[in-house]
This record gives sequence, structure tokens and C-alpha cells, in this order.
Amino acid sequence: MNPLPLPDRYSPRTIEDTGTVLTAPSTGETGTHATVVLGELPLLRPRAGTGPAPHTRAGATLAKTRRGLLAGAAVAFAEHGLRRATMQHVAAAAGVAKATLYNHFRTKDDVVAALLEAELQRLTTLAAGLPRERALLALAEEVGGHPVLRRLAVTEPEALARLLQAADGGALAGRLGSALFLDDDTAAVVLSWLVGLVLAPGTAQQRARQAATMARVAGGPAR
Repeated sequence: MNPLPLPDRYSPRTIEDTGTVLTAPSTGETGTHATVVLGELPLLRPRAGTGPAPHTRAGATLAKTRRGLLAGAAVAFAEHGLRRATMQHVAAAAGVAKATLYNHFRTKDDVVAALLEAELQRLTTLAAGLPRERALLALAEEVGGHPVLRRLAVTEPEALARLLQAADGGALAGRLGSALFLDDDTAAVVLSWLVGLVLAPGTAQQRARQAATMARVAGGPAR
């Protein structure tokens, strides 16, 4: 798989459809460029849960509280960015006391890791329930319009780069492949395209065309 170049400063760029792999054309930027090979990134491992089992009443309550906290985190990070957002911002957005937040997450990094894992699970579940081309379009719209990712791409590109570098490309491609019934190589190509949309989402029309191209690359309808 081709490496993904991450420039020091991101600016909106049109993603060109090459017919097989979607890449961002050069913007003429100068300076150091970090190259990220998705299959060689360190794994971001969320902390294992230590609370009651989710099928118990206490576990269901805990899971509901956690979902509310992560929803608040998404609002706080979209509004304030990762660097400026505090645990107080997250708690306020979730409508809980800060002590409640600390009962679930010890640090802001823990919140970020849990939110990332929850969003990945949400997206793979979404993709698994749709025909392949519709799933790819849905993923493109989610990634291209995600409020936290859009905020980071514009105001904190370095934080976005760290998030991308903290993700295990092989594991993500595996989850994507399982959801869409793709082989490893094709899943890696689709993942590279989605990461490109994080950096430069383009227009809705462009994303729709690219999703159709990705469906053809993947071999047509899977179900």
C-alpha cells in the first residue's frame, strides 16, 4: 500500500479520482512532510472496561452513562478542539459533574481514546448493515463531515496527525474488511481513501463519485 503523506499544515484539497486509488494532488507546499504507512502504525489500545457486565442492570446504566460522556466529549472537542478542551468542558457538555467524568476516565487522553474506539465501532456497524456502495458512501459522509475531525483539520492539524499516527492501520483495515467483506489489500486501499477524506473531504458530489469508484475497485455489490 502506498504511504500517506501528511503535510505540516493541511489545507483543503480536491481529491482526484485515479480510477483505482484516490490521492491528493500536490499543493506546492514546501517544508517537511511526515510519511505515514498505515500498516506500520502503533496500536492505540483503549483501556479494558472494569465495570459490571453490560447485560446486567448496573452494567446497562454504566454503559448509558459512558455513551453520554462520550457524546459530551464529541461536542466539547468539536467546539474547543483537543488542545483547549478540558475535562470540565467535557463534563459540562455531557451534563454531569466533573467527578462523574473522572469515575469513568482518569485523563483527557483516556476520553479521546474511548471516543475514537466508540466512533470506529459505530462506523463499522453502520457499514456492516448496508450494501457495499451505500456503505462506502455513508462512511465517506461520516468521515468527511465529522465535526471533531473537521475542527482538527482546520485548527489543530498537528493533533489530527497524532491521532492518525496513533491508529493501527492493519487493525483498522481488518475491521473495515470484515464489515464490507473485503480482502486485506482492498480494505487497505479503502482505508487509505477514507483517511484522505479526513484531511480533504471535498464536496458531497465528489465523495459520491469516489464511493462509486471504490465500490468498483472492491468488486461490486457484496450483498
